[in-house]
Amino acid sequence: MSAGDARGPWDVIVVGAGFTGLAAAQELARAGLRCLVLESDDRVGGLAGTFTVGDRQLERFYHHWFASDTDIFRLCADLGRAHLVRRHHGRTGFYYAGGIHRLSSPLDVLRFAPLPPADRLRLGRSVLRAGRVRHWRELEALTAEEWLVSLGGQRVYDRVWRPLLEGKFGPYAPEVGATWMWTKLHLRGGSRSRSGREILYYLHGGCGALLDAWLIRLAALGVRIRTGSPVSEVLTGPDGVTGVRCGGEVIEAPRALLTCAPGPAAALLAGSGHSGVPALRRRLGAIPYLANLCLVLENDRPLSDTYWLNVTDPRFPYVGVIEHTNLDAPEHYGGRHLVYLSAYLPAQAPLYRMSDAEVFRHSLPHLRRMFPAFRADWVRAHHVWRADHAQPVITRHYSRAVPGVENAVPGLYLASMAQVFPEDRGTNYALRGGQYAGRLIADRVRTAARRTDRTATPHDVAPRIGADHD
Repeated sequence: MSAGDARGPWDVIVVGAGFTGLAAAQELARAGLRCLVLESDDRVGGLAGTFTVGDRQLERFYHHWFASDTDIFRLCADLGRAHLVRRHHGRTGFYYAGGIHRLSSPLDVLRFAPLPPADRLRLGRSVLRAGRVRHWRELEALTAEEWLVSLGGQRVYDRVWRPLLEGKFGPYAPEVGATWMWTKLHLRGGSRSRSGREILYYLHGGCGALLDAWLIRLAALGVRIRTGSPVSEVLTGPDGVTGVRCGGEVIEAPRALLTCAPGPAAALLAGSGHSGVPALRRRLGAIPYLANLCLVLENDRPLSDTYWLNVTDPRFPYVGVIEHTNLDAPEHYGGRHLVYLSAYLPAQAPLYRMSDAEVFRHSLPHLRRMFPAFRADWVRAHHVWRADHAQPVITRHYSRAVPGVENAVPGLYLASMAQVFPEDRGTNYALRGGQYAGRLIADRVRTAARRTDRTATPHDVAPRIGADHD
Protein backbone atom coordinates (compact mmCIF):
# COMPACT_ATOMS: atom_id res chain seq x y z
CA MET A 1 0.00 0.00 0.00
CA SER A 2 1.04 3.60 -0.35
CA ALA A 3 -0.44 6.54 1.50
CA GLY A 4 -0.13 9.10 -1.27
CA ASP A 5 2.90 9.58 -3.50
CA ALA A 6 6.46 8.81 -2.44
CA ARG A 7 8.32 11.72 -4.01
CA GLY A 8 10.91 13.71 -2.09
CA PRO A 9 12.75 15.63 -1.06
CA TRP A 10 12.37 14.02 2.35
CA ASP A 11 13.36 15.50 5.67
CA VAL A 12 13.22 12.15 7.48
CA ILE A 13 12.96 8.52 6.40
CA VAL A 14 11.39 6.21 8.98
CA VAL A 15 12.27 2.55 8.60
CA GLY A 16 9.41 0.40 9.91
CA ALA A 17 5.65 0.98 10.06
CA GLY A 18 4.93 -0.56 13.43
CA PHE A 19 3.44 1.55 16.21
CA THR A 20 6.83 3.15 16.87
CA GLY A 21 7.36 4.20 13.27
CA LEU A 22 3.80 5.46 12.79
CA ALA A 23 3.89 7.44 16.04
CA ALA A 24 7.20 9.05 15.08
CA ALA A 25 5.91 9.88 11.61
CA GLN A 26 2.85 11.58 13.09
CA GLU A 27 4.98 13.78 15.34
CA LEU A 28 7.32 14.66 12.46
CA ALA A 29 4.45 15.56 10.15
CA ARG A 30 2.80 17.68 12.82
CA ALA A 31 6.08 19.59 13.03
CA GLY A 32 5.96 20.26 9.29
CA LEU A 33 8.64 17.78 8.23
CA ARG A 34 8.28 15.70 5.07
CA CYS A 35 8.34 12.10 6.21
CA LEU A 36 8.54 8.85 4.24
CA VAL A 37 7.86 5.54 6.04
CA LEU A 38 9.29 2.38 4.48
CA GLU A 39 7.97 -1.01 5.61
CA SER A 40 9.27 -4.37 4.42
CA ASP A 41 6.02 -6.21 5.22
CA ASP A 42 2.92 -6.01 3.06
CA ARG A 43 0.96 -4.32 5.86
CA VAL A 44 1.51 -1.82 8.65
CA GLY A 45 1.34 -2.49 12.38
CA GLY A 46 4.44 -4.56 13.05
CA LEU A 47 3.74 -7.12 15.78
CA ALA A 48 0.25 -5.59 16.07
CA GLY A 49 -0.47 -6.14 12.37
CA THR A 50 -3.65 -8.06 11.64
CA PHE A 51 -5.14 -10.75 9.44
CA THR A 52 -8.74 -11.62 8.58
CA VAL A 53 -10.87 -14.11 10.53
CA GLY A 54 -14.29 -14.24 8.94
CA ASP A 55 -15.16 -10.59 8.42
CA ARG A 56 -13.09 -9.34 11.36
CA GLN A 57 -9.46 -8.44 11.92
CA LEU A 58 -7.29 -10.23 14.48
CA GLU A 59 -3.71 -9.49 15.54
CA ARG A 60 -1.15 -11.95 14.24
CA PHE A 61 0.44 -11.89 17.70
CA TYR A 62 -1.80 -11.70 20.77
CA HIS A 63 -2.48 -8.27 22.27
CA HIS A 64 -4.25 -6.75 25.23
CA TRP A 65 -3.76 -3.60 27.28
CA PHE A 66 -3.41 -2.86 30.98
CA ALA A 67 -4.96 -0.03 32.97
CA SER A 68 -1.59 1.74 32.95
CA ASP A 69 -1.43 1.88 29.13
CA THR A 70 -2.58 5.48 29.07
CA ASP A 71 -0.68 6.47 25.91
CA ILE A 72 -2.58 3.99 23.76
CA PHE A 73 -5.88 5.05 25.33
CA ARG A 74 -5.13 8.68 24.42
CA LEU A 75 -4.42 7.66 20.84
CA CYS A 76 -7.73 5.76 20.70
CA ALA A 77 -9.52 8.88 21.93
CA ASP A 78 -7.67 11.15 19.50
CA LEU A 79 -8.69 8.91 16.59
CA GLY A 80 -12.31 8.59 17.71
CA ARG A 81 -11.93 4.98 18.82
CA ALA A 82 -12.25 5.35 22.61
CA HIS A 83 -15.76 3.87 22.52
CA LEU A 84 -14.30 0.63 21.18
CA VAL A 85 -12.05 0.04 24.20
CA ARG A 86 -13.67 -2.72 26.28
CA ARG A 87 -12.87 -3.77 29.85
CA HIS A 88 -12.53 -7.49 30.61
CA HIS A 89 -11.67 -9.74 33.53
CA GLY A 90 -8.60 -11.74 32.57
CA ARG A 91 -8.69 -15.35 33.73
CA THR A 92 -5.14 -16.62 34.10
CA GLY A 93 -3.87 -20.09 34.87
CA PHE A 94 -0.79 -22.21 35.35
CA TYR A 95 -0.15 -25.59 33.72
CA TYR A 96 1.97 -27.68 36.06
CA ALA A 97 2.57 -31.45 36.27
CA GLY A 98 -0.29 -32.31 33.94
CA GLY A 99 -2.90 -30.08 35.59
CA ILE A 100 -4.32 -26.59 35.09
CA HIS A 101 -4.43 -24.35 38.16
CA ARG A 102 -6.23 -21.02 38.37
CA LEU A 103 -4.08 -18.00 39.27
CA SER A 104 -6.41 -15.03 38.75
CA SER A 105 -6.81 -13.77 42.32
CA PRO A 106 -5.14 -13.83 45.74
CA LEU A 107 -7.51 -16.64 46.77
CA ASP A 108 -6.30 -18.71 43.82
CA VAL A 109 -2.74 -18.34 45.12
CA LEU A 110 -3.79 -19.73 48.49
CA ARG A 111 -5.31 -22.74 46.69
CA PHE A 112 -2.32 -23.33 44.39
CA ALA A 113 -1.79 -27.09 44.80
CA PRO A 114 1.74 -27.36 43.28
CA LEU A 115 3.06 -25.59 46.40
CA PRO A 116 2.65 -26.65 50.04
CA PRO A 117 0.60 -24.18 52.14
CA ALA A 118 3.61 -22.39 53.62
CA ASP A 119 5.05 -21.75 50.15
CA ARG A 120 1.72 -20.50 48.87
CA LEU A 121 1.90 -17.81 51.53
CA ARG A 122 5.49 -17.08 50.51
CA LEU A 123 4.40 -16.75 46.88
CA GLY A 124 1.65 -14.31 47.79
CA ARG A 125 3.96 -12.30 50.05
CA SER A 126 6.68 -12.22 47.40
CA VAL A 127 4.31 -10.63 44.89
CA LEU A 128 3.28 -8.04 47.47
CA ARG A 129 6.91 -7.33 48.37
CA ALA A 130 7.76 -6.96 44.69
CA GLY A 131 5.04 -4.36 44.36
CA ARG A 132 6.65 -2.26 47.08
CA VAL A 133 9.81 -1.75 45.03
CA ARG A 134 9.33 1.74 43.66
CA HIS A 135 12.25 2.09 41.29
CA TRP A 136 13.92 -0.38 38.98
CA ARG A 137 17.42 0.94 39.79
CA GLU A 138 17.18 -0.81 43.16
CA LEU A 139 17.26 -4.12 41.29
CA GLU A 140 19.54 -3.54 38.32
CA ALA A 141 22.53 -5.40 39.81
CA LEU A 142 20.46 -8.56 40.42
CA THR A 143 19.35 -11.37 38.17
CA ALA A 144 15.67 -12.32 38.23
CA GLU A 145 16.64 -15.58 39.94
CA GLU A 146 18.55 -13.86 42.73
CA TRP A 147 15.72 -11.45 43.40
CA LEU A 148 12.89 -13.97 43.25
CA VAL A 149 14.67 -16.46 45.52
CA SER A 150 15.21 -13.65 48.04
CA LEU A 151 11.50 -12.82 47.91
CA GLY A 152 9.91 -16.25 48.14
CA GLY A 153 12.53 -18.93 48.64
CA GLN A 154 14.12 -21.56 46.44
CA ARG A 155 11.15 -23.94 46.20
CA VAL A 156 8.77 -21.19 45.07
CA TYR A 157 11.33 -20.13 42.50
CA ASP A 158 11.92 -23.69 41.23
CA ARG A 159 8.22 -24.53 40.87
CA VAL A 160 6.78 -21.22 39.70
CA TRP A 161 9.32 -18.73 38.40
CA ARG A 162 12.12 -20.85 36.96
CA PRO A 163 9.88 -22.72 34.47
CA LEU A 164 8.37 -19.46 33.29
CA LEU A 165 11.75 -17.81 32.79
CA GLU A 166 13.18 -20.87 31.03
CA GLY A 167 10.09 -21.18 28.84
CA LYS A 168 10.36 -17.53 27.84
CA PHE A 169 14.11 -17.09 27.53
CA GLY A 170 15.50 -20.61 27.15
CA PRO A 171 19.29 -20.61 27.58
CA TYR A 172 19.25 -16.91 28.47
CA ALA A 173 17.07 -17.47 31.58
CA PRO A 174 19.95 -17.29 34.10
CA GLU A 175 21.04 -13.95 32.62
CA VAL A 176 17.64 -12.20 32.75
CA GLY A 177 17.74 -9.18 35.02
CA ALA A 178 15.47 -8.60 37.99
CA THR A 179 14.27 -5.37 36.36
CA TRP A 180 12.47 -7.37 33.65
CA MET A 181 10.55 -9.43 36.21
CA TRP A 182 9.81 -6.37 38.34
CA THR A 183 8.26 -4.66 35.34
CA LYS A 184 5.98 -7.66 34.76
CA LEU A 185 4.85 -7.88 38.39
CA HIS A 186 4.52 -4.12 38.78
CA LEU A 187 2.48 -3.79 35.59
CA ARG A 188 0.09 -6.62 36.40
CA GLY A 189 -0.28 -5.52 40.01
CA GLY A 190 -1.42 -2.10 38.84
CA SER A 191 -4.15 -3.58 36.63
CA ARG A 192 -6.25 -5.33 39.27
CA SER A 193 -9.62 -4.55 40.77
CA ARG A 194 -10.15 -4.07 44.51
CA SER A 195 -10.92 -7.79 44.78
CA GLY A 196 -7.54 -8.60 43.24
CA ARG A 197 -8.91 -9.76 39.89
CA GLU A 198 -6.90 -8.74 36.85
CA ILE A 199 -8.52 -6.18 34.55
CA LEU A 200 -7.47 -6.17 30.90
CA TYR A 201 -8.57 -4.05 27.96
CA TYR A 202 -9.10 -4.94 24.33
CA LEU A 203 -10.21 -2.84 21.36
CA HIS A 204 -13.40 -4.08 19.75
CA GLY A 205 -12.29 -4.78 16.21
CA GLY A 206 -8.69 -5.25 17.32
CA CYS A 207 -5.68 -3.12 16.44
CA GLY A 208 -6.91 -3.14 12.84
CA ALA A 209 -9.74 -0.78 13.83
CA LEU A 210 -7.17 1.60 15.29
CA LEU A 211 -4.73 1.31 12.40
CA ASP A 212 -7.43 2.02 9.82
CA ALA A 213 -8.27 5.34 11.48
CA TRP A 214 -4.61 6.14 12.08
CA LEU A 215 -3.65 5.71 8.43
CA ILE A 216 -6.33 8.18 7.42
CA ARG A 217 -4.98 10.70 9.92
CA LEU A 218 -1.39 10.19 8.79
CA ALA A 219 -2.31 10.62 5.13
CA ALA A 220 -4.10 13.87 5.97
CA LEU A 221 -0.91 15.08 7.68
CA GLY A 222 1.10 14.32 4.55
CA VAL A 223 2.92 11.20 5.78
CA ARG A 224 3.82 8.86 2.93
CA ILE A 225 3.93 5.11 3.63
CA ARG A 226 5.31 2.44 1.33
CA THR A 227 4.77 -1.21 2.29
CA GLY A 228 6.57 -4.09 0.62
CA SER A 229 9.64 -1.84 0.61
CA PRO A 230 12.53 -3.41 2.54
CA VAL A 231 15.47 -1.12 3.22
CA SER A 232 18.78 -2.84 2.53
CA GLU A 233 21.20 -0.12 3.63
CA VAL A 234 21.41 3.19 5.45
CA LEU A 235 23.79 5.45 3.56
CA THR A 236 26.16 7.73 5.43
CA GLY A 237 29.07 9.96 4.60
CA PRO A 238 31.59 11.93 6.66
CA ASP A 239 28.87 14.35 7.76
CA GLY A 240 26.25 11.73 8.64
CA VAL A 241 23.17 10.21 7.02
CA THR A 242 22.60 10.84 3.33
CA GLY A 243 19.70 8.46 2.61
CA VAL A 244 18.76 4.80 2.31
CA ARG A 245 18.84 2.10 -0.30
CA CYS A 246 15.46 0.46 -0.88
CA GLY A 247 15.48 -2.24 -3.53
CA GLY A 248 17.43 -0.78 -6.42
CA GLU A 249 16.49 2.78 -5.46
CA VAL A 250 18.51 5.30 -3.47
CA ILE A 251 16.21 7.63 -1.52
CA GLU A 252 17.97 10.73 -0.27
CA ALA A 253 17.32 12.27 3.14
CA PRO A 254 19.54 13.86 5.81
CA ARG A 255 17.90 11.89 8.64
CA ALA A 256 16.77 8.30 9.18
CA LEU A 257 14.92 6.78 12.11
CA LEU A 258 15.37 3.00 12.44
CA THR A 259 12.59 1.29 14.40
CA CYS A 260 13.80 -2.26 13.79
CA ALA A 261 15.60 -4.38 16.42
CA PRO A 262 19.27 -3.56 17.13
CA GLY A 263 20.65 -6.54 15.17
CA PRO A 264 18.89 -5.66 11.91
CA ALA A 265 19.72 -1.99 12.49
CA ALA A 266 23.41 -2.91 12.74
CA ALA A 267 23.13 -4.86 9.48
CA LEU A 268 21.66 -1.83 7.69
CA LEU A 269 24.76 0.14 8.66
CA ALA A 270 27.25 -2.45 7.38
CA GLY A 271 28.47 -0.40 4.44
CA SER A 272 28.12 3.05 5.94
CA GLY A 273 31.03 5.46 5.76
CA HIS A 274 30.77 7.56 8.92
CA SER A 275 33.51 7.06 11.50
CA GLY A 276 30.99 6.51 14.31
CA VAL A 277 29.36 3.49 12.65
CA PRO A 278 31.74 0.66 13.72
CA ALA A 279 31.38 1.32 17.46
CA LEU A 280 27.62 1.73 17.10
CA ARG A 281 27.30 -1.56 15.22
CA ARG A 282 29.23 -3.38 17.96
CA ARG A 283 26.92 -1.96 20.61
CA LEU A 284 23.79 -2.86 18.69
CA GLY A 285 25.02 -6.37 17.97
CA ALA A 286 25.63 -7.07 21.67
CA ILE A 287 21.90 -7.17 22.55
CA PRO A 288 20.54 -10.73 22.21
CA TYR A 289 17.05 -11.25 20.82
CA LEU A 290 14.60 -14.13 20.63
CA ALA A 291 12.15 -14.86 17.86
CA ASN A 292 8.48 -15.66 18.39
CA LEU A 293 6.30 -18.21 16.69
CA CYS A 294 2.53 -18.03 17.08
CA LEU A 295 0.25 -20.83 15.94
CA VAL A 296 -3.29 -19.44 15.79
CA LEU A 297 -6.16 -21.93 15.80
CA GLU A 298 -9.72 -21.25 14.71
CA ASN A 299 -11.68 -23.89 16.64
CA ASP A 300 -15.36 -24.74 16.67
CA ARG A 301 -15.38 -25.02 20.49
CA PRO A 302 -13.28 -23.76 23.43
CA LEU A 303 -10.29 -25.53 24.89
CA SER A 304 -10.96 -24.15 28.38
CA ASP A 305 -12.40 -21.16 30.24
CA THR A 306 -8.94 -19.62 30.80
CA TYR A 307 -7.67 -16.63 28.82
CA TRP A 308 -3.96 -16.84 29.59
CA LEU A 309 -2.42 -20.18 30.49
CA ASN A 310 1.24 -20.12 31.51
CA VAL A 311 2.94 -23.42 30.69
CA THR A 312 5.75 -24.80 32.85
CA ASP A 313 6.07 -28.24 31.22
CA PRO A 314 9.40 -28.28 29.33
CA ARG A 315 8.04 -31.00 27.03
CA PHE A 316 5.35 -28.65 25.72
CA PRO A 317 6.73 -26.58 22.82
CA TYR A 318 4.91 -23.38 23.79
CA VAL A 319 5.26 -21.13 26.82
CA GLY A 320 1.70 -19.83 26.66
CA VAL A 321 -1.76 -20.86 25.50
CA ILE A 322 -3.78 -17.69 25.02
CA GLU A 323 -7.46 -18.33 24.32
CA HIS A 324 -8.38 -14.98 22.83
CA THR A 325 -12.12 -15.62 22.74
CA ASN A 326 -12.15 -16.06 26.51
CA LEU A 327 -11.37 -12.32 26.52
CA ASP A 328 -13.21 -11.10 23.41
CA ALA A 329 -16.34 -13.17 22.74
CA PRO A 330 -16.40 -15.76 19.91
CA GLU A 331 -19.57 -14.14 18.58
CA HIS A 332 -17.32 -11.36 17.30
CA TYR A 333 -15.55 -13.91 15.06
CA GLY A 334 -18.45 -15.83 13.56
CA GLY A 335 -18.57 -18.24 16.50
CA ARG A 336 -14.94 -19.31 16.08
CA HIS A 337 -12.90 -19.93 19.24
CA LEU A 338 -9.46 -18.43 18.70
CA VAL A 339 -6.33 -19.73 20.40
CA TYR A 340 -2.73 -18.50 20.22
CA LEU A 341 0.07 -20.94 21.00
CA SER A 342 3.18 -18.83 21.64
CA ALA A 343 6.83 -19.90 21.63
CA TYR A 344 9.90 -17.73 22.19
CA LEU A 345 12.96 -19.36 20.70
CA PRO A 346 16.06 -18.72 18.61
CA ALA A 347 15.32 -18.16 14.94
CA GLN A 348 17.49 -21.21 14.20
CA ALA A 349 15.38 -23.56 16.38
CA PRO A 350 13.83 -26.58 14.59
CA LEU A 351 10.24 -25.56 15.43
CA TYR A 352 10.78 -22.08 14.01
CA ARG A 353 12.19 -23.49 10.78
CA MET A 354 9.33 -25.95 10.17
CA SER A 355 6.75 -25.29 7.48
CA ASP A 356 3.34 -24.07 8.63
CA ALA A 357 1.84 -27.53 8.07
CA GLU A 358 4.66 -29.17 10.05
CA VAL A 359 4.16 -26.75 12.94
CA PHE A 360 0.47 -27.63 13.07
CA ARG A 361 1.03 -31.39 12.95
CA HIS A 362 3.82 -31.18 15.53
CA SER A 363 1.54 -29.29 17.93
CA LEU A 364 -1.49 -31.60 17.86
CA PRO A 365 -0.23 -34.37 20.20
CA HIS A 366 0.94 -31.78 22.71
CA LEU A 367 -2.48 -30.15 22.72
CA ARG A 368 -4.15 -33.53 23.25
CA ARG A 369 -1.89 -34.16 26.22
CA MET A 370 -2.79 -30.82 27.80
CA PHE A 371 -6.48 -30.93 26.85
CA PRO A 372 -7.46 -34.65 26.69
CA ALA A 373 -10.83 -33.94 25.05
CA PHE A 374 -9.23 -32.01 22.18
CA ARG A 375 -9.47 -33.48 18.68
CA ALA A 376 -7.89 -32.26 15.44
CA ASP A 377 -11.30 -31.96 13.80
CA TRP A 378 -12.13 -29.12 16.19
CA VAL A 379 -9.75 -26.96 14.15
CA ARG A 380 -11.47 -25.25 11.23
CA ALA A 381 -8.39 -23.25 10.18
CA HIS A 382 -4.92 -22.50 11.45
CA HIS A 383 -2.30 -19.81 10.83
CA VAL A 384 1.38 -19.60 11.68
CA TRP A 385 3.08 -16.25 12.24
CA ARG A 386 6.77 -15.65 12.85
CA ALA A 387 8.75 -12.66 14.08
CA ASP A 388 12.53 -13.03 13.84
CA HIS A 389 13.11 -10.33 16.48
CA ALA A 390 10.34 -10.34 19.07
CA GLN A 391 11.90 -10.21 22.54
CA PRO A 392 15.10 -8.49 23.67
CA VAL A 393 16.90 -10.25 26.50
CA ILE A 394 17.00 -7.80 29.39
CA THR A 395 20.11 -8.59 31.43
CA ARG A 396 21.62 -7.13 34.61
CA HIS A 397 22.78 -3.52 34.20
CA TYR A 398 20.82 -3.31 30.97
CA SER A 399 20.72 0.49 31.19
CA ARG A 400 24.42 0.43 30.28
CA ALA A 401 23.74 -1.60 27.14
CA VAL A 402 20.55 -0.01 25.82
CA PRO A 403 21.29 2.36 22.92
CA GLY A 404 20.04 5.91 22.97
CA VAL A 405 17.76 7.45 20.39
CA GLU A 406 20.71 9.58 19.31
CA ASN A 407 24.25 8.38 18.73
CA ALA A 408 27.58 9.45 17.20
CA VAL A 409 26.26 9.38 13.61
CA PRO A 410 24.60 12.72 12.73
CA GLY A 411 21.10 12.29 11.36
CA LEU A 412 20.75 8.67 12.54
CA TYR A 413 18.13 7.88 15.19
CA LEU A 414 17.10 4.60 16.79
CA ALA A 415 13.81 3.62 18.43
CA SER A 416 12.97 -0.03 19.04
CA MET A 417 11.48 -2.33 21.67
CA ALA A 418 14.99 -2.85 23.03
CA GLN A 419 14.92 0.80 24.12
CA VAL A 420 11.68 1.00 26.11
CA PHE A 421 13.55 -0.19 29.22
CA PRO A 422 12.65 -0.54 32.04
CA GLU A 423 9.23 -1.30 30.57
CA ASP A 424 8.82 -4.40 28.40
CA ARG A 425 7.46 -4.70 24.88
CA GLY A 426 3.94 -3.58 24.08
CA THR A 427 2.01 -1.26 21.79
CA ASN A 428 1.71 1.36 24.52
CA TYR A 429 5.48 1.65 24.91
CA ALA A 430 6.07 1.37 21.17
CA LEU A 431 3.75 4.34 20.75
CA ARG A 432 5.45 6.30 23.52
CA GLY A 433 8.92 5.58 22.15
CA GLY A 434 7.92 6.66 18.66
CA GLN A 435 6.38 9.88 19.90
CA TYR A 436 9.52 10.70 21.87
CA ALA A 437 11.79 9.98 18.89
CA GLY A 438 9.65 12.05 16.52
CA ARG A 439 9.58 15.03 18.88
CA LEU A 440 13.32 14.77 19.48
CA ILE A 441 14.12 14.77 15.76
CA ALA A 442 11.79 17.71 15.18
CA ASP A 443 13.46 19.60 18.01
CA ARG A 444 16.91 18.92 16.55
CA VAL A 445 15.81 20.20 13.14
CA ARG A 446 14.26 23.27 14.72
CA THR A 447 17.45 24.01 16.66
CA ALA A 448 19.59 23.62 13.52
CA ALA A 449 17.26 25.97 11.62
CA ARG A 450 17.63 28.65 14.32
CA ARG A 451 21.41 28.36 14.16
CA THR A 452 21.29 28.72 10.38
CA ASP A 453 19.09 31.81 10.74
CA ARG A 454 21.75 33.47 12.89
CA THR A 455 24.63 32.75 10.51
CA ALA A 456 23.09 32.78 7.00
CA THR A 457 21.97 35.60 4.77
CA PRO A 458 18.21 35.71 4.05
CA HIS A 459 18.40 34.04 0.64
CA ASP A 460 20.11 30.85 1.88
CA VAL A 461 18.22 30.11 5.09
CA ALA A 462 17.23 26.42 5.32
CA PRO A 463 13.51 25.61 5.41
CA ARG A 464 12.08 25.81 8.91
CA ILE A 465 9.77 23.27 10.50
CA GLY A 466 6.30 24.21 9.44
CA ALA A 467 7.43 25.70 6.16
CA ASP A 468 6.06 24.51 2.82
CA HIS A 469 8.59 21.99 1.49
CA ASP A 470 6.77 21.23 -1.77
